[in-house]
Amino acid sequence: MKKLLYITAHPLTGENSVSLQVGNEFLEIYEKKNPDVEIVKLDLYKENIPLLDADILSAWFKLGAGGSFESLTNEQQVKVGRISQLATQFAEADRYVFVNPMWNFSFPAVLKAYIDTIVVKGITFEANETGTFGILKGKKAVHIMASGKIYSDSLNTESEHANSLLKTTLVYLGVTEIESIFAEGMAIPDLAEGNKQAAIKKVHEVAANLEIKKVFQ
Repeated sequence: MKKLLYITAHPLTGENSVSLQVGNEFLEIYEKKNPDVEIVKLDLYKENIPLLDADILSAWFKLGAGGSFESLTNEQQVKVGRISQLATQFAEADRYVFVNPMWNFSFPAVLKAYIDTIVVKGITFEANETGTFGILKGKKAVHIMASGKIYSDSLNTESEHANSLLKTTLVYLGVTEIESIFAEGMAIPDLAEGNKQAAIKKVHEVAANLEIKKVFQ
């Protein structure tokens, strides 16, 4: 069975979050179109997402120098094991949907922490004498994001560090087909509702056409 990983990074519910409302629209359409696809929901605010700290970095250095997993401290084993678990879960999925608000020109810190856990050598990318290369080929991603202002225009593009960072990371891992859906201007009364409905319309189009079977024939 093919798998879609639905990743949300918002502490509130759909009742108070535009990004989650748009994301829920995606799920509703996608589930109807793809009943044979397993959907795994990952609410980052309810998950154990390790931060890269001294324990993890020193553990990686030890492992890279030929040390065994058993030689790590208990705390290191727990943290490194959790990162491997999250990275493996990501690598085993066929499709990805990220849903988040824009806060202070980027996404919530928990999403950055999650990104740090899925960029793992030997699981989502490899390296050799010529450089690094992503190994998640043939997969697709959708990024759904709500923001108070408009960041897709030429005036504010340089202030946008959420979608751009996520896309850079995914491409690095080998995921090159990425759809971005923005509900922008949610803090601008004259634009908010119209832009939200435009995002929902695009979500319906993307969800209806994100077919696993067209790639895995």
